[in-house]
Amino acid sequence: MPYPEYLIAPMRQELTDLGARECRTPEDVDAVMKSPGVVMMVVNSVCGCAAAKARPGIGMALEHEAKPDVVATVFAGGDVAATERARQYFTGFPPSSPSVALLRDGQLLYMMERRDIESRSADMIAAQLTLAFDKHCAPVAK
Repeated sequence: MPYPEYLIAPMRQELTDLGARECRTPEDVDAVMKSPGVVMMVVNSVCGCAAAKARPGIGMALEHEAKPDVVATVFAGGDVAATERARQYFTGFPPSSPSVALLRDGQLLYMMERRDIESRSADMIAAQLTLAFDKHCAPVAK
């Protein structure tokens, strides 16, 4: 059973205030995965590590010069079907929330799982994400 919307709305807003596009249905997820360039899909969560580490770290990372072309989010425990669909793109990784994935053309490039988030501070998460942005989000030479 999903969490009540009044409970998770402020947590959703933390990411939408950063420019994240909410994916509330599987169709929303599939549509965002067709976006050109690199998509960062965040699996948001009510847990303490999402509040104290993941969301603040993501915010800091998105201030970096190199960053994903599209930022999107699903809410585990809120957007159940959308979250399940997003996780289908995370080939080789078990369900994890919170988590952050970078994808291009629906193909996974980088994955930060809950275990990676729990063991780091927000600053460390931002630093790790900016390294991934530098590697995967720089313009592709033609």
